[in-house]
Amino acid sequence: MTTAHGPGRIDEVENRRRLDALAEIWGTGRGLVAQLTAVNHSTVAMRFIVTGLAFLLIGGMLSMFIRLQLAWFGMEVLDPQRYAQFVTMHGTTMMFLFAVPIMEGFAMYLVPKMLGARDLPFPRMSAFGWWCYLFGGLFLYSSFLFDAAPDGGWFMYVPLTDSTYSPGLGADFWLIGVTFAEIAAVTAAVELIVAILITRAPGMGLQRIPLFCWAILVMAFMIAFGFPPLILASILLEIQRAFDFAFFDVPRGGDPLLWQHLFWLFGHPEVYIIFLPASGVVSMLVATFARRPMVGYTWIVLAYVGTGFLSFGLWVHHMYTVGIPLLALAFFSAASMAVAIPMGIQVFAWIATLWAGRPRFRLPMLHLFGFFFVFVLGGLTGVMLAFVPFDWQAHDTHFVVAHLHYVLIGGLMFPMFAGLYYWLPMVSGRMPSESIGRTAFWMVFIGFNLAFLPMHLTGLLGLPRRVYTYPADLNVEWLNLISTAAGFVLAAGIVAILVDLGLSFRLGRRAPQRNPWEAGTLEWALAWPVPTYNFASIPVVDDRYPVWSRPALIDETARAEGLLGDPRDGRREIIGTGMLGAEPEQVIRISHSTWWPLLAALNIAALLACFIAKVYWGAALLVLPLLGMFAGWLWTTGDRHAPATVDIGDGRLLPTQYSARNAPGWWALVISLLIDGSLFASLVFAYFYLWLGTEAWPPAGIALGGLALPLIALGLLLLQGAATWWAGRALRAGAIGRVVGTMLAAAALGTGFIVVESWALAGPVGAPQAHAYASVVWTLAGFHMLHVAIAVLMSVFVAARARAGYVTAARPLEPRVVAGFWRYTVGIGLVAWVVIHVFPRVI
Repeated sequence: MTTAHGPGRIDEVENRRRLDALAEIWGTGRGLVAQLTAVNHSTVAMRFIVTGLAFLLIGGMLSMFIRLQLAWFGMEVLDPQRYAQFVTMHGTTMMFLFAVPIMEGFAMYLVPKMLGARDLPFPRMSAFGWWCYLFGGLFLYSSFLFDAAPDGGWFMYVPLTDSTYSPGLGADFWLIGVTFAEIAAVTAAVELIVAILITRAPGMGLQRIPLFCWAILVMAFMIAFGFPPLILASILLEIQRAFDFAFFDVPRGGDPLLWQHLFWLFGHPEVYIIFLPASGVVSMLVATFARRPMVGYTWIVLAYVGTGFLSFGLWVHHMYTVGIPLLALAFFSAASMAVAIPMGIQVFAWIATLWAGRPRFRLPMLHLFGFFFVFVLGGLTGVMLAFVPFDWQAHDTHFVVAHLHYVLIGGLMFPMFAGLYYWLPMVSGRMPSESIGRTAFWMVFIGFNLAFLPMHLTGLLGLPRRVYTYPADLNVEWLNLISTAAGFVLAAGIVAILVDLGLSFRLGRRAPQRNPWEAGTLEWALAWPVPTYNFASIPVVDDRYPVWSRPALIDETARAEGLLGDPRDGRREIIGTGMLGAEPEQVIRISHSTWWPLLAALNIAALLACFIAKVYWGAALLVLPLLGMFAGWLWTTGDRHAPATVDIGDGRLLPTQYSARNAPGWWALVISLLIDGSLFASLVFAYFYLWLGTEAWPPAGIALGGLALPLIALGLLLLQGAATWWAGRALRAGAIGRVVGTMLAAAALGTGFIVVESWALAGPVGAPQAHAYASVVWTLAGFHMLHVAIAVLMSVFVAARARAGYVTAARPLEPRVVAGFWRYTVGIGLVAWVVIHVFPRVI
């Protein structure tokens, strides 16, 4: 037996015991049940990546049929309807089922390892997101089985997709399937924001976060603000199709352009949501292969943030031809060109780093140079399309198709393949094949440019996009034939890369060392095979590239003698740190393997299947077991027997998250309410947009009536907020009985509000099918009443938890969360009350 010397050192027998205990605690087991219940971030992330690559192949196969149809004029590979379906499903797959999910998979796998954490703070939510993503994709593709594949384009423009022009189920499959899959994006955004803000290794202040993590943080906030408008648009269109509401119906006061505004409020930020994680990958690889820290770290971070802000001012970039006033077009044209500034900062920083370093030209770097070439060309055509007169000429032609693919494939696929090759040794312990990889790269690079470069010319010659054939007198058949042939070379190159990566897991030569690229960030301090707990001891960081500044960190984190090295409680634990300086603040206890994510996702899938089959009573009934599942999920969260403090090693005692002010549950609420607030703001935007487009608001025939009932409803709403405030005071005083009573009182007041508000609207506003005014008012009121109903259930739940001993003065997290949600609900309720009851009377 060997004994290590020095303070805190343990002998090898004790070290082995602790490592075995960690492996037991964090292991997922073997067999089908273990796989179905796994929540470990590495397992879930690999599922995201593999599923995303599968959808890449499926979407690529659809594109090959599209290219065959366009190879020559008059081809009959696809009939017009099938062509429209394939175009729709190709774009939908690449944008919603491949690009964003696979980058989130990268983030879920790498972020905890780069931050020096053992897992993400909400592992069950990550697993739930993946199941929703998988079922949403399968749901969407099941439309082919019913001969009801969507054919309205991946942007589903109204009125072509309303029930008048698309009476089948195709649009319903798209709206419901895509929204179902987007649950994964939203849950991942919450997970990643909280992880990056409060689970970093001690000492990893904001100025030391890896650039990939900065890119993911900005991306996650963009998802939080960018996805809700699309979710709202999908819900509004599905409600119109299912229940004959009038949001987009012109004769009843609606406006089809409302769909475009909501869609592109998501759609243009989506381009940068895809690009920013890829940019983070580029920053990590450039520093490693240049063998020096990134030049302009702070400027790159500011460029990420600037890109995120500017991207939300560009949505009309896609609507130049719809009749928007020229002054507004000038603003959006300037904003579209301004976004090139943060992009240029990143490019020059990468070039400066390579210039100042000693670059090694390995296989991942080959893909990075492909990225530089392709993405810069895509950016140049983007600047061209930012000019309104040019966009008027090129709009809806193959020039735009070429630009889109240069930006998305250049900005995503080349960095993605570079990242897959770069992190392959960390995941598999084996090196990629340089010869096969280089051959596949040149197939992709040459095939891509020969496929899409001619499309710029065919577009300028007048070839429209989304049209299944073209006249011979356009004289573009030879260019299209070249694009089609090159498209198959591109597809073969992508398949070759994926096969090469797959074979490398078994047949690749073993990595000569644990860190074969000699990288400097924390993920390369991990042993191989990577333990399920990542780090036996949580590292302490004092540099942006800690492995370069302190190589001994690799051995230190592999021994279970540092922070959280002794798993004495048998629980999965990670350290929560301060947001700015990353000082240890709390011990976060997270979930083991569980069935709840799968069961909840299956229930939602069944509910949506009933909805699309128009069995609305079945969908309504399935809400009850879904609520029961979420209640069971939440009830198993927390530990009433958890100690007040936990010894993390080195004599440090930290509270558990149930009593910490900076608890992950609190931050999850804050981020979730930002997402919900974006959804609410989009709905208020829809209200005022429709008001601007009508002559009378409300329309003739609608008498608003008195304010007595609305004022009673307002009073009940304010009393709810007062009740939850009083519950907080009672909790601080240790009066659990009063906490239970006030929570139940808040639930009763909320129920009363729903009854009175519904009564106040039923008579004056009338049926929502009558006019867009009634449709949007009922939707706005229903949105708020749904939140009140959720707050009622949360209050009852916390009252039950308090009686069961999960809530005490020392464990106030759950009442804090409910009180925060009530305050938010009262806040949006005040806004909704003014919009619904005051604004129409004022105007």
